Amino acid sequence: MRKILVIAYYWPPAGGPGVQRWLKFVKYLPDFGIQPIVYVPENPSYPIVDDKLVSEIPASIKIVKQPIKEPYAWASLLSKNKTKTISSGIIKEKDPSFTEKVLLWIRGNFFIPDARKLWVKPSISYLAKVIADEGIETIITTGPPHSLHLIGLGLKKKYNIQWIADFRDPWTSIGYHKKLRLTTSSQQKHKALEKGVLLKADKIVVTSYTTKTEFEQITPKPIKVVTNGFDDDLQAVPLDSKFTISHIGSLLTGRNPLGLWQALQELIAENQAFKNTVKLQLAGVVGEEVLQSIKEFGLDDFMEQLGYLSHDKVLETQQKSQLLLLLEIDSEETKGIIPGKLFEYLNARRPILAIGPKGWEAGAMVERHRAGNTCLHDDVAALKNVLLDAFNHYRKGTLLCHSKGVEQYHRKALTESLAKFI
Repeated sequence: MRKILVIAYYWPPAGGPGVQRWLKFVKYLPDFGIQPIVYVPENPSYPIVDDKLVSEIPASIKIVKQPIKEPYAWASLLSKNKTKTISSGIIKEKDPSFTEKVLLWIRGNFFIPDARKLWVKPSISYLAKVIADEGIETIITTGPPHSLHLIGLGLKKKYNIQWIADFRDPWTSIGYHKKLRLTTSSQQKHKALEKGVLLKADKIVVTSYTTKTEFEQITPKPIKVVTNGFDDDLQAVPLDSKFTISHIGSLLTGRNPLGLWQALQELIAENQAFKNTVKLQLAGVVGEEVLQSIKEFGLDDFMEQLGYLSHDKVLETQQKSQLLLLLEIDSEETKGIIPGKLFEYLNARRPILAIGPKGWEAGAMVERHRAGNTCLHDDVAALKNVLLDAFNHYRKGTLLCHSKGVEQYHRKALTESLAKFI
């Protein structure tokens, strides 16, 4: 069986969507003649932890670890809460404090490409023996954090190996780059590092066709789209008795759906039955500005914050919800972002309300698979129509999802596609 080395940062007990992709790939790769060895940090500072995911690590997978030094531990001396918030990806849009500005400036300009850069050189040295001892001919780096691609770059320079760079998200074109207060010099360094990785990697894997098109302007190397997916055989659970509209995952400030809040506010004022039964469920970290907007639109009494849920609870919540909410930042840079939760939403077989930018790839997928409706952030009239139609079907007991063709996103099918590309 052919061995490969997978270099990852997010790994159980890390929680959140970032860990799922390679946890599932390594589960199925042996079925296609590939035996993965996984290299991860020994002492990472994960912003979200889900201990239950540890039980999902296949017993046959060899895992090697090396300590990592992360600046978030030092930054927390200034402000532990603000450091944890920034490391989780929650960046305030309005009135950031002086401490937050300082932390963002340091993060953006001293730690390029990201706060895990100190792991690069030690990893290149450490993995030399692993590559030799295990007879590794292929390595795969997965980012973000994109500093892990620099480990691949360093190993590629030293050894005659195949290197595949897996981009779960874009690099310099991702929305939060604009919030890092990068100097012109820092922006140029990011661009140069990104170009170096794209030109030196033997093959590139991305999660959306938009990112593939973007990278094709930079490199002639083969690029394969392998989306995220779902893996779970779900148990039947009863639907919520309330008209629950659920968002699963971090609700960052930039995704704040002001048009949706207005649509809900107006429907509550106009429709007593809707007011009596609607419930907004938010699972995961929610930005302060989002909570403030919900309060300003008078939706506090209709909202339930579930906090962080373990993955099994996430699956249950998705299945029980009447309507699943998929959100993305309203900008040109995010039209190629396909949230990992979309695929679990598809597997849950509940109607999806997707709200994002014009030309959003994920929104087009929702409609192509007949899994729900897609609206723009500021189209309040369309949002009201979708919500009212769903509510009327809910009252009749006919709020169903008749999606088509979602089986292609099962993790095993996706892994087979990846294995052929490897």
